[in-house]
Amino acid sequence: MKKTFYLFALFVAALNLRPIITSVASMMGVIQSELGISALTASLLTTLPVLCMGLFAPVATRLSQRFGLERTLFIALLLITVATIMRGINESITILLVTALAGGVGISFAGPLLSSFIKKYFPTSPGVVSIYSVSMTIGAALASGLTIPIYAQSEKNLPFAMSSWAILGIIALIMWMALLRHKQHSSNKTQHLRLPLGNKQAIQFTLFFGFMASVFYALTAWISPIALSFGYSSQYAAMLLTLFTLIQVPVALFVPGIVNRTGNPKLLLVLCSISELVGLILLLLSAPMLPAVLFLGIGAGGLFPLALMLPIMETRSAEEAGTWSAMSQMGGYILGAFGPLFIGWMFDLTGQFNASIIAMLVIVMLMIGVQLSMALGKKAEGGSLQ
Repeated sequence: MKKTFYLFALFVAALNLRPIITSVASMMGVIQSELGISALTASLLTTLPVLCMGLFAPVATRLSQRFGLERTLFIALLLITVATIMRGINESITILLVTALAGGVGISFAGPLLSSFIKKYFPTSPGVVSIYSVSMTIGAALASGLTIPIYAQSEKNLPFAMSSWAILGIIALIMWMALLRHKQHSSNKTQHLRLPLGNKQAIQFTLFFGFMASVFYALTAWISPIALSFGYSSQYAAMLLTLFTLIQVPVALFVPGIVNRTGNPKLLLVLCSISELVGLILLLLSAPMLPAVLFLGIGAGGLFPLALMLPIMETRSAEEAGTWSAMSQMGGYILGAFGPLFIGWMFDLTGQFNASIIAMLVIVMLMIGVQLSMALGKKAEGGSLQ
């Protein structure tokens, strides 16, 4: 019964890690039009939270030491929820940017600590990361698919549409309050947790995470505008973003289970990257976007849970998994933050997306190189706990 409770706590927490980003992505055209901002400025609404997710990830392990794992996760969820609620204040780019920052900080705390949570409560089942990644993908899909209908039904009330996703945070906070009431908290102050900055494998994980995240967030922010530039309707463009997100759900559900059974993620890492490569080539050739989006979604759906899973598989304890996850997410999200920003800048500069698509192709090929260089399946030598 306890395991089921912890699984549900993991599910509702992860559900909140993407709506504050994907709700904006689906409304990018509307936000630009209503607020009169450039594509570069609009890109900041995706770039800022992703950048925060990198910059503040190392702080998560320090807070966990001070306040305890579960209480720190509650603080992270509270921060995300308050930031989402604040988007209902008024129709302002300032509010959207400030809440993007605050939400990004909350996500930066929750991301690596949910990996610690899995390592702590499910030490022999790294495949549980599928619950984490699937829930995160469902949250992203709900926000990307339903924000526009909510906006339309609320008589084009942009603040209401943006803040409506706070309901997911409120549900999570209630669940985690129950968890905190039944949990003894103790912080481990005898260990000094350090990021594994000198560990070759941890560096490889960080590079992989960065390449993966830069392509993922660039696609999340700009699939709909790319579709519009190809001549598709706004409804069809929004549907493509939703499809890109939804197709990730079954992939994210099954890939960790396959890796858990085989113990070797390298083949799936490369196959998922090749799927992204095919999707980008189809975009570059101006092929119909539906198959391109399917290939891109399949690739992204497999790569993200694998990126979350690697630090859990290759470490020995919840604390070590947290530091490895914090390092990979710190460097990875900082690199990833520049994906959507670069595409917005290139579009403002050239008026089309071909240069950006070529750049993403190069990034995916570099990512495959890093994946092939990884020595997986062995516990890391040395360690990050000192």
